[in-house]
Amino acid sequence: MKKFLLGFVIGILFVALTVVVLIAAAVRYGGTRRPTVAANSTLVLQLEGELPEQMPVDLPIPFLQEQQPLSIVETWQLLRGAATDSRIKAIVLEPRGLQIGWAKLEELRGDLLNFKKSGKPIYAYLRSAGTKEYYLATAADQIFMSPEDELDVKGLRAEMVFVKGTLDKLGVQMEFEHVGKYKDAPDMFTKTESSPETREVLNQVLDQFYGDWVSAVAEGRKKQPAAVRALIDNGPFAGKEALNGGLVDALLYEDEVHERLKQQLKLNQLDKIGEHNYVHAMPKEDGGATRVALVVGEGDITRGATNDAGNSGITTAGMIRRLRQVRDDASIKAVILRIDSPGGDGIASDDILHEVKLLSQKKPTVISMSDLAASGGYFIAMTGDPVVAYRNTETGSIGVFFGKVNLRGLYDKLGIKKEIIKRGRFADIDTEYAPLNEEQRAKLRTEIETFYRGFVQRVADGRKRKYDEVEPLAQGRVWTGAQAKKNGLVDELGGIDRAIELVKQRAKMPASEKITLVAYPPRRNLMQVLLDRDMDLTLLESRIFESRMERRIAERMKQVLGDLPLGALSQGGILRLMPYNIVVR
Repeated sequence: MKKFLLGFVIGILFVALTVVVLIAAAVRYGGTRRPTVAANSTLVLQLEGELPEQMPVDLPIPFLQEQQPLSIVETWQLLRGAATDSRIKAIVLEPRGLQIGWAKLEELRGDLLNFKKSGKPIYAYLRSAGTKEYYLATAADQIFMSPEDELDVKGLRAEMVFVKGTLDKLGVQMEFEHVGKYKDAPDMFTKTESSPETREVLNQVLDQFYGDWVSAVAEGRKKQPAAVRALIDNGPFAGKEALNGGLVDALLYEDEVHERLKQQLKLNQLDKIGEHNYVHAMPKEDGGATRVALVVGEGDITRGATNDAGNSGITTAGMIRRLRQVRDDASIKAVILRIDSPGGDGIASDDILHEVKLLSQKKPTVISMSDLAASGGYFIAMTGDPVVAYRNTETGSIGVFFGKVNLRGLYDKLGIKKEIIKRGRFADIDTEYAPLNEEQRAKLRTEIETFYRGFVQRVADGRKRKYDEVEPLAQGRVWTGAQAKKNGLVDELGGIDRAIELVKQRAKMPASEKITLVAYPPRRNLMQVLLDRDMDLTLLESRIFESRMERRIAERMKQVLGDLPLGALSQGGILRLMPYNIVVR
């Protein structure tokens, strides 16, 4: 007991000390002047890990700030600003270990190509690059890698994990009821291999992703697509092989790349500035008084409440609070709802859709889809407003399911016994101590079919089509953005730029009118987080000082299980959720 109390006190003291140190650092570094940009600067753009939709907490401490990822919209703003900033003469692109989807990659590559229209060069320097990093690099004027490095480009693959065999050994049974032949939810728990429907969808997704990737490489490296496909069949590539195959322009070390760029720009010295410093130093875009809200919905959809600093997905209370704030702000003239979500709780999705519709009635609104806007993520987009998706957005998945775990076999192995006394025929329908019987399954089937019909009807209303036209496109099937556009499930293909063009049209703004894009939730600084009366200091500490070991475990779990929406699954209920997670490498 004494050891427990001692450990508890030490933990409290550590948290308190952490907060004091952070406040002191915030005061110290927060008062320093903004970074400056030299007259002839090169922007070194190091893109690594995740690029979230929602802006993370701004930490005014250099070594912590450098670890914080830029959001996707900040990267978009950064490249737009650099294109018109006379002090920026070039970009050195250094992508590494990207953990983003193919829609965000499409946005970034398009932003880089737009930057090139300024006439300023882009050099790409690759370190242990894979398929995603190389895809971005093909937007550059020249691509380099070190002589002894490897270009891990060998095509794409989709991997599916099935753990039913493991659960069987443990005596654990996962039981699900679903509507729609493609809503195999979630197969990894209930099957030992994929269904024909899943293979059909994944093969079509893989065909599109790979076809777009080959086209980008062919365009960037001035090759024929057939030649690219033949070349990639011999990957991965050592440095000389990549050079001989025309995938890179030279084998150089980083300092030699900078020297070559200095000579091209005819400069005596190459002044470099990193992306984090440039974000804080770049000139603020003169957007005038026209403010357009960019409302971000990111993560799986759950009931309940959370604060914006928690960044733990889309919760009913948190999202509704955000939408009402935008609706009641007279300075906001239009809204872009940016969605990156696989879906989640069905009731929460319906509550959020209702609130988005109220917002749309008051302010011109456009929906912009990111990597994912599927199932519940697609549901909340059905306001009747224009929907913009990338070619490789994963969307649709119009279907519902209910799932529960049966631990009776595991309890028997552990010697645990439960007795159930009930009142009401279906009082034990969700107990973890018994499987579903036929009567219970029939009851659940009736419920989820009602939810399914409601989902399809919401889509029909939002897309201004008949129910019978939409239902064949539902069935829980996942569509790419390009397929969704062809089937009338989205209106336009494009990214942030196209969403802005459309929202200007809906708000009857001139196309040339400058706007100020206002992020909801905004990037919050450390002091704002610390003063948040709802903020749990232990949560704050874990967010900022997540241990290296924990990160490694989390990364490994993600490799094995993918981005499972565990929050939504753990809450149970009728779910509007993608039936599987698609990971293409």
